[in-house]
Amino acid sequence: MSEPESTKLAFDVRHRDILAIALPASIAFITEPLVGIVDIAVIGRLGDAGLLGGLELGSVTFDLLFALVYFLRIGTAGLTAQAVGARTPDQGMSHLLRALFLSLVLGLFFVLVTPLIRQAGTSLFAPPGPVVTAAYHEYLDMRLLSSPFVMFNLAFLGWLYARGAARMGMFLQIGVNTLNIILSVGFVYGLGWGVRGVAAGTVMAEILIALLALYLVFVPMGGSGLVRRHVRWPDLWSGHELRRLFELSFNLMIRSAVLSSAFAFFTAQMSRTSELALASSAVLLNFMMITAFFLDGQAQAAEVICGRAVGAGYRPAFVRGWNLSALWGLGVGLALFLFWLVAGPVLIDLITTSQPVRDFSRNYLFLAALTAFTGVLAFVMDGVMSGATLSRLIRNGMVASFLIYMVASYGLEHLFGLSGLWLSLHVFFLVRGAIFWLGVKRRMPCLFPAS
Repeated sequence: MSEPESTKLAFDVRHRDILAIALPASIAFITEPLVGIVDIAVIGRLGDAGLLGGLELGSVTFDLLFALVYFLRIGTAGLTAQAVGARTPDQGMSHLLRALFLSLVLGLFFVLVTPLIRQAGTSLFAPPGPVVTAAYHEYLDMRLLSSPFVMFNLAFLGWLYARGAARMGMFLQIGVNTLNIILSVGFVYGLGWGVRGVAAGTVMAEILIALLALYLVFVPMGGSGLVRRHVRWPDLWSGHELRRLFELSFNLMIRSAVLSSAFAFFTAQMSRTSELALASSAVLLNFMMITAFFLDGQAQAAEVICGRAVGAGYRPAFVRGWNLSALWGLGVGLALFLFWLVAGPVLIDLITTSQPVRDFSRNYLFLAALTAFTGVLAFVMDGVMSGATLSRLIRNGMVASFLIYMVASYGLEHLFGLSGLWLSLHVFFLVRGAIFWLGVKRRMPCLFPAS
């Protein structure tokens, strides 16, 4: 009697397997905000507030736009992890090639419609004054030239993490951010390019790292021979696989748009309250952003391990990867929560010199720091579902969570003021995590029908 297929593809999941993915990913993700800080410092030292305002608006526009294509990393990682778990001959190479093709098409589209993006951004943000407007247009026009390469790098990162090459992914991400900083400083102070220099530094960094990734992935593995040996072109462009990719991409795009809308709504509500509340939330949301980068490492580990388990059809590895990712996520979340409580007052003083903003921020520090703990399940479940490519659940769960969050925010703000608005953010995280957890539990028989 032959051995069951699920047993043949079985694999163990240990604590070190989680950490081998989560630690490099967290280190890589945490370098991202450094680029923004350096860009602001570089332009800020030129002494023109208009240039700084244009840079900020351009950066926000680009970030909002590219949040929609973040599925290139998440989707590629989930599909590739399943291919690795199933031990298919190409080990997910076909998913990388499709993602790179999609990146090229979308990237060139963004470049071609740059004037429309610029016009839409100008209408949305209404830059105050000609200096800000000119700097905004200059930055955005240059930055959008990097679109195909930014998307290439997202696809490469997802593929590398899914294949267990987390350190290579970490070095590429640190590399692009380091190059960005060096080139931006050189172009601004060395060549006197101003805001255009900051954008040009980013474009050059993305291009160089994309070329390096192409070399590192294809040349040591046999170049185009790898594709010829393991990828059949009719299969690569099969209708089934393309529909699967586009459905996954579309659902993840909606997920990203809804998530961005939730934080935009939070900021808008703070803005309607008072300038002091808005300034305070800007300070505290920086802490949340750093927390998110650390928890993203646990989500990445959950995505890779659970994706491999689905590909292998081995339920014990899926459950083990899910549980260990959640366990380490709770540990990291608790540590960050305690860190923000202890170090938060000092960091608030470093970020702002305004005493009213300092005092106001300290009043809400506990509620902001608590997101490091209440957000754990939502982050981990994002990874679990992305690995299992449960894109419809991700989409529907995010929309349902957002609607509950909107209702909760109005009710809690009416009852508790700004504290209620912060509490509603915790409701959003907790409800999201619960919906996703229950959804995955219900789909376990479909994910592992032979178990």
